Amino acid sequence: MVTVVGNLGMIILTKVDSCLHTPMYFFSRHLPFIDLENSTNICPKMLVNFVVEQNTISYYACAMQMGFFIMFIISELFMLPAMAYDHYVAICSPLLYSVIRTPRVCHVLVGIHYLYSTFVSLMFTIKTFTSNFCGSNIIMHFCEEVSLLSMLCSNAQELEKLTITFSAFNLISSLLVSLVSYMLILTAVFQMHSAEGRKKAFSTCVSHLPVVVVFYGTLLFMYLQPKSAHSADSDKISHVLHFSYSHA
Repeated sequence: MVTVVGNLGMIILTKVDSCLHTPMYFFSRHLPFIDLENSTNICPKMLVNFVVEQNTISYYACAMQMGFFIMFIISELFMLPAMAYDHYVAICSPLLYSVIRTPRVCHVLVGIHYLYSTFVSLMFTIKTFTSNFCGSNIIMHFCEEVSLLSMLCSNAQELEKLTITFSAFNLISSLLVSLVSYMLILTAVFQMHSAEGRKKAFSTCVSHLPVVVVFYGTLLFMYLQPKSAHSADSDKISHVLHFSYSHA
């Protein structure tokens, strides 16, 4: 309830307050929307599992959970670098900010994120759930691509290659944009002669940096480590850290 009320509060506040109708708060409104969807996709079933003796999920519910998880996790992957670039423009080119970050550009950017994430989500969900399952029916965490790969007896290698390819592309490309943006921001901040200017610049992006570190750190740990380094306990810890960030 705290997660739902907190995210809804941020969405409503940035929508009704005319002072917050800026590109920076436009992206800040979409981030809690994505976190809210991820929370309502996974947490209700998790809460039910706490109080029932038999923890099961139906075939179609599992497909829906996986589809929405992929869609919103990819949306969040590219929303964070969009916010990082927005901070870069605000700090390094403040006079051109309103010209570069027009409402049209912001809507197009967010629309592309959602279209791409929907396409990838549908592709993986359809390919996975039109394959044959013949392995164990025990899912370690929740319905996600990595957890279901070991249960497939057809298309498993193809899906594993696709998962590695898209995961690496999505993670590395979005992470590079965020890192380059913050490197340029730090360079600009250190070149400022005014202490007040440096303080204002840091306050613009300081709350975003821990989010980027925790989000990308846990994802890199979960999905880009060698098979020999995987363990059920370490994966569970990284999942808890990741979703603790998302729901905070």
